[in-house]
Amino acid sequence: MLSTLKQWINANRHARTRIDTDNLPTPKSAGEQNLFNSRLIVLDLETTGLNTAKDEVIAIGAVAIEKGAIHLDDQFDLILRRPELDIRETVLIHGIGPEALTQGQETKEALLRLLEWMNGDPILAYHAAFDKRFLERTLKAQLGYSLSHVWMDVAELLPAFFPKADPKGRGLDHWSDFFGLEVSERHHAAADAMVTAELTLIALNSAKKANVKTLKDLYQKLRYQRRLQKMKRF
Repeated sequence: MLSTLKQWINANRHARTRIDTDNLPTPKSAGEQNLFNSRLIVLDLETTGLNTAKDEVIAIGAVAIEKGAIHLDDQFDLILRRPELDIRETVLIHGIGPEALTQGQETKEALLRLLEWMNGDPILAYHAAFDKRFLERTLKAQLGYSLSHVWMDVAELLPAFFPKADPKGRGLDHWSDFFGLEVSERHHAAADAMVTAELTLIALNSAKKANVKTLKDLYQKLRYQRRLQKMKRF
């Protein structure tokens, strides 16, 4: 009897009887909220490849920024349980092997925890379009969740406030080197999210000096930066 009970507990440890997406936090808009006081989510994903149509998310790292600081007690870091995935071509990049995917967090449970933890707050990522497509497709496939969050791209944020900077490239490593940041580990979701958050704080400090006061101000600044970059290509 006891062994049967243990087996049931292990099999259902991460299960929820019902996925109630209706009661999840509502995504916030980029409105007149004070930028300094707003909680911002800086997120990074590790995936099985770069194809957003067929590759899969295997790890999520995120950290919250609020009141000009990275809050180390407000982080999200886990590997998804995806033992069915073939990661032979990318294991040398992200270091996540079959054993880690077998022992990871159940995918649906992990995504629900992520949505609850994010609390609908705006999301920043480096080359955000990549993470956005992957995460939205995964949320739709696993939970039937299709609400849109506000996303902002740190790769646009930095040149918007440091237009004369020359980081010798457009990658995360280039900007990290430019500002002299120490990266503990690359292609690890939590570590990449942390260095992206540090870069975000640098940009937000410059934004404050430039009289960018609200989330709406920041969002519009990034839209202007996007248009400016498109004009430069012609």
